[in-house]
Amino acid sequence: MGKQNWKPGNMLNPVPAVMVSVTDENGRSNIITVAWTGTICTNPPMVSISVRPSRYSYDIIDRTGEFVINLTNQELVKACDYCGVVSGRDVDKFKEMKLTPLPMQQVKAVGIAESPANIECRVVEKKALGSHTMFIAEVVGVTIDDRYMNETGKFEINESGLVMYSHGEYFSLGEKLGKFGYSIKKKS
Repeated sequence: MGKQNWKPGNMLNPVPAVMVSVTDENGRSNIITVAWTGTICTNPPMVSISVRPSRYSYDIIDRTGEFVINLTNQELVKACDYCGVVSGRDVDKFKEMKLTPLPMQQVKAVGIAESPANIECRVVEKKALGSHTMFIAEVVGVTIDDRYMNETGKFEINESGLVMYSHGEYFSLGEKLGKFGYSIKKKS
């Protein structure tokens, strides 16, 4: 089996494809697609997103210090792609994609009602890294869609059809391969 050495690059794939919504000081909202996002702390709950400073939403996040991460499922994949290739400087993405702005409880930025989960974020640190700036944010609220709650009150996020992004392509989550701790569980 052969291997090749390549120049350094971002080969960490797949990554979640999410739609980040923002609302400016005048109440105008926008959506930007972000694939460079992740969980960075449990207590307090914190996440990060990385955004190019040239993006329309960058200045809104920078000024307001708020955004909402909206998880993307199969029903939203076309809107997710559209929001990543069309600028909010030119169009109202909520209107064009027929998405519903959802008022949030803890931030002024709206969420996307059609998303299975909306994660309200307040920026605590901004880090310029080169092509992108990382916004580190505390999660200050979460809204989930009742459609994915089971009869015992558990949020069945893995049943919502989440979408991942890998090298320019979108994928849905596939077959379940195991559960945390399964590798050491005793067999009966």
